[in-house]
Amino acid sequence: MTTSWTVARVVRDRDAGLYLTAVVVSGFGTSALWLASGVWVKDLTGSDGLAALCAAALWAPTLAGPALGTLADRVRRRTLLVAGDLGLAGAVLTLCAVDSPGRLWLLFAVLVAYGATGVVQDAAESALLSAAVGPELLADVNGLRMTLTEGMKLVAPLTGAGLYAVYGGAGVACLDAATFVAAAGLCALLGVREERPVRSGGGWWEETAEGARRLWGHPALRPLVLAGGTTMLLAALSSTTLYAVVDRLGQPPAFVGVLYAVQGTGSVAVGLVSGPALRRLGPGRFAAAGIAVTALAVAARAVASTPVALVASAAGGLGLPCVLIAALTAVQRETPGPLLGRVTATANTLLFAPNVLGLAAGAGLVELAGPGLLCPVYGLVLLSTAVPLAQRADRAARTAARSVSEANPA
Repeated sequence: MTTSWTVARVVRDRDAGLYLTAVVVSGFGTSALWLASGVWVKDLTGSDGLAALCAAALWAPTLAGPALGTLADRVRRRTLLVAGDLGLAGAVLTLCAVDSPGRLWLLFAVLVAYGATGVVQDAAESALLSAAVGPELLADVNGLRMTLTEGMKLVAPLTGAGLYAVYGGAGVACLDAATFVAAAGLCALLGVREERPVRSGGGWWEETAEGARRLWGHPALRPLVLAGGTTMLLAALSSTTLYAVVDRLGQPPAFVGVLYAVQGTGSVAVGLVSGPALRRLGPGRFAAAGIAVTALAVAARAVASTPVALVASAAGGLGLPCVLIAALTAVQRETPGPLLGRVTATANTLLFAPNVLGLAAGAGLVELAGPGLLCPVYGLVLLSTAVPLAQRADRAARTAARSVSEANPA
């Protein structure tokens, strides 16, 4: 009942509803193009390596997140979101010209621009959302955003694959462009009032460094973000064992898709309850609990049992988003508005850049050792990340309680 009431309260908030609708619309197009781009490259070249580079092109701009996020603190965030969506709509339409291997450079250029704009927009969204929605709703909105994003990943790739089969890559590009135009319209309707940003007087790099110092120097944000980055690294490492896990189960390679779908269902579920859970446990405990569940899920993949693998996938979907939701909500609550864009982008880089490293390293490690050895090791490292985070949260809670009792001896 608490969860239902929370969802209804978020949806009743006009700006939160508009924001989440924009997330659904743009997320649908993004997920459809993400799958179609790899298939497109594979069809034109026959190369698995070039097809895999599509994901790398989307992720690469994350490494420049702190610098890109500074832009979100230099201009009005709503204007930036609308301009970014309309710009991407135009860029994606140029993909209609990709009809031969010689024009694939255009596809990769658009994917890099797509990723870079996404980094800027994530920072602007975080800052704008904290101004448009009350702090008591931030955790709920972030949780529902996770639910909707993961839900789109379950539906949109199939739609994109079907559209690609019928109309080719140009059809998917047109769909994605239409979703960006719709998202721009929804963002333009947001009722938040923004003052013109006041420049600090320093240059671009000085402002970027200021955001990094703010994040690194904050005693609550730094451990949360570092724990999140470590979790994403280990999750990426463990994901490279999935085909080996499926092979041990005696299942066909396509069974990996079933495991991913089950994991996505778990992520959809946790987004619905993350708001109440985050308020009850606090960000440190909530993140630590999620990491611990993820650790058990990763270690369980060492068991050669199909039912265990399915349960482990669902548990991983439940646990992994917790630290991301906790870290993002804490950044929004603890960072002053003028710094929020670059601090968010810096946090996102520390959270998601390890994912790229984990995928690269894991691909080599899985050739040297099987999941029976690697998965328990990854799970143990994850658990060692959760324990100090929980202990730190407990110490902070005891200190706060003692301070209250000393201030009110009665």
